[in-house]
Amino acid sequence: MSGYQLAQDVSLAGRNTFRVPARAAMMADVSRADALAELFEYAALREGPVLVLGEGSNLLFTGDFPGMAICLTMAGVRITQDDGDTALVRAEAGMNWNDLVSWTLARGLSGLENMALIPGTVGASPIQNIGAYGVEVGEFIETVEAFQRDTGQVKRLAREDCALGYRDSLFKREPERWVVTAVELRLPRERELRLDYAGVKEELATMGVDAPRAVHVAEAISRIRTRKLPNPAVLGNAGSFFKNPVVEAAFADELKAAHPTLPVFPGPDRHRKLSAAWLIEACGWKGFREGDAGVAQQHALVLVNHGQASGAQLLALARRIAASVRERFGVSLEPEPRIIGARFDDAGA
Repeated sequence: MSGYQLAQDVSLAGRNTFRVPARAAMMADVSRADALAELFEYAALREGPVLVLGEGSNLLFTGDFPGMAICLTMAGVRITQDDGDTALVRAEAGMNWNDLVSWTLARGLSGLENMALIPGTVGASPIQNIGAYGVEVGEFIETVEAFQRDTGQVKRLAREDCALGYRDSLFKREPERWVVTAVELRLPRERELRLDYAGVKEELATMGVDAPRAVHVAEAISRIRTRKLPNPAVLGNAGSFFKNPVVEAAFADELKAAHPTLPVFPGPDRHRKLSAAWLIEACGWKGFREGDAGVAQQHALVLVNHGQASGAQLLALARRIAASVRERFGVSLEPEPRIIGARFDDAGA
């Protein structure tokens, strides 16, 4: 058994949640991490571009991909250490992220409840340092296991070596070097729940929960997300398309004074984080549609494919949105998904 299967000229339309048309010159479905060393001996992988695909929930294809797309299918999970207070959970890259959240909660572990229902795979979680409702996965990562293409070996990186930042990491900065194969998370059995974000307490009250536990928080956030965000299975999207911009505190204070309803959150050092959704909605984009490319009715941060939009059309719309926010507020927006085949800041955006 080689641990991988190869195919040529493969459609990617069903492998990205925007559901835009695109094809890959080659595709490798990989079922074992130790097969990557042999796979990368192929000249096509040594010489051409490589794209690691999870569930395609954080990608926008603007055209065909000329190289090799690699899909990691290994999805095992287990507890490798347990001292009673915390447990070390090892999950392989191909596992669905929300399945991991449910698996940990079912075993009395907390920490991941605020990140319930985030789409994608475990392997993508450290790359993007995913987060939601005031929590980031980087808080719990102990080790990331990744195949290092330049050495042909699987390496274990401690959290401090992963350069985790806001929707950022070593793996995101060096996508041609690393293939994440597994993540190990140190999760507590008891921790103070984080409820002070975006209506979580109100949702718990609606559910009739007076003394919430982690599993209740996960349910509340799942309910909020289901209401606020369109289901990619129904309407093609990749969730939040733009990061919340981080600006200097003095500039944030100026904007807040001019626009009192603008949400402003704490940021690193002397910086603040602004609500990208508020900025976009203030520019009139919420619910906008041009052809089949549009902005969700429920949430201004979400670009949607109403059916036949191309990746290039969605990218053009994203650039127009960013340009309007920059012109009105002097704030630059950065995309959260990885854009394949183009640069977001081309064409002056």
